[in-house]
Amino acid sequence: QVRVVESGGGLVQAGGSLRLTCTAFGMIFRLDAMGWYRQAPRKERELVATITSGGSTAYADSVKGRFTISIDNAKNTAYLEMNRLNPEDTAVYYCNVVATRTDKWGQGTQVTVSS
Repeated sequence: QVRVVESGGGLVQAGGSLRLTCTAFGMIFRLDAMGWYRQAPRKERELVATITSGGSTAYADSVKGRFTISIDNAKNTAYLEMNRLNPEDTAVYYCNVVATRTDKWGQGTQVTVSS
């Protein structure tokens, strides 16, 4: 059984920074990719950034140049460095882990950016 745990959310002022961490616990045979998604109130969940175990990345246009995703394969952990945050980034951020026979979501971590 794989469990995904996110941390690092919180309240920050516009222009500030936060670092989110996502770790997959349990039996991971082969990690394929990890990704961050977010869901704001009354909106659908959207992709923020993804990274493969080989280091290939993809970003939503709205976060390019401000957010950076990275991965530590040995620790089954992904990070999301978020800079120059603005109120539109306010959302619950969810981590997704894709591995052999595994496609798992975490419970989410709240990020609130005040103006």
